[in-house]
Amino acid sequence: MGVSTALFLARGGARVTLIDAATAVCAGASRWNEGKIHLGHLYAGDPSLRTAHRLLPAGLAFRPLVEALIGGSLAPALSPADDWYLVHRRSVVDADTAGRYYDAVTTLAATHPAAAGYLRPLGNARVERLTARELDAVADRASIVAGFRVPERSVSTRWVADRLVDAVAAEPRIDTRLSTRVTGLTTGPAGLDGPLTVVTAEGAEGPFDAVVNALWDGRAALDASLGLAVPAAWSSRYRVAVFLETTAPVTMPNVVIVTGPFGDVKNYDGRALYLSWYDAGLLAHGTGPALPPVPALDEAATARLADEVVARLASLLPAVADVPALTASRQVAGGWVVAAGLGPLDDPASSLHRRDRLGLTRHGRYLSVDTGKYSVAPWLGRAVADAIL
Repeated sequence: MGVSTALFLARGGARVTLIDAATAVCAGASRWNEGKIHLGHLYAGDPSLRTAHRLLPAGLAFRPLVEALIGGSLAPALSPADDWYLVHRRSVVDADTAGRYYDAVTTLAATHPAAAGYLRPLGNARVERLTARELDAVADRASIVAGFRVPERSVSTRWVADRLVDAVAAEPRIDTRLSTRVTGLTTGPAGLDGPLTVVTAEGAEGPFDAVVNALWDGRAALDASLGLAVPAAWSSRYRVAVFLETTAPVTMPNVVIVTGPFGDVKNYDGRALYLSWYDAGLLAHGTGPALPPVPALDEAATARLADEVVARLASLLPAVADVPALTASRQVAGGWVVAAGLGPLDDPASSLHRRDRLGLTRHGRYLSVDTGKYSVAPWLGRAVADAIL
């Protein structure tokens, strides 16, 4: 979010100071996630379609905006095939209801004026219910009761992050401050309507004509420190997944197990894989603006976590059991997931089944941005830059 906003601002003529607590930009959740470019299919728990309507414009704009930011094609980062949504027997949405929801979202996407910009053509897109033979070939049928092929794709977030890092480094109007943690904001006599100074652990930065709070794991806390309203229902989760490179090509569909606290498999190019299982990868969970502590994992604990993710997925998708023997490298990584909402994902009433409450709030020269999802960041970054410029 911060990198997209900074690049759009700089290319619009502004001078930008980009402050990041990490040792490099795009080093956290925006590098280490599955890269789903959402059209809204994942949120069958929100039958109102509000989440789909909110996510859809950003998902459709992701490819052209990122290609503009990196100055090149996104094609090498794209997953080659549509996702398979496999409905777990403990899903909070039954298979027939999910199928109708996927049909409705696909129609919204295919008929949208920006449909041509998506990662794959959407003009003739449709949802296909998997046959019993297709399901038998990939899934444990005692747990997976139905499956659907939906027209969503993903990107390799590591590939995208590397090119965004290069784009920032090549932009002369961006002055980057790394390993610098923001701790607050100070104002002059005009309050948030006047020039603003950013306070960091290393000192003060500014004053600035405008400040964008694009923090992912500390945004609400900074807003609260300024006396601004923050959502009463707010969750923060620190999640990790397994990123693999294999010695030989792996034939496996891109799978999302729905709807609830389950898992995913992403097969980007046959050798680069992403594996996640919700419970195994959830290292910390809290509510409210303050973040819970994240336990440190030593080498043995990291290996156990990776093995558990593989085992849990293999119990539902037998082909996953073959992956360890082909593994050339394995890394466990992730970041914070923050959202306006509460409740466990196995509860149909959990407000985390919605992602329609995201976007920009503005208080004078201070702008606070709830990105919501990875796929939303470039679209929202352009909107924030436009608002400032």
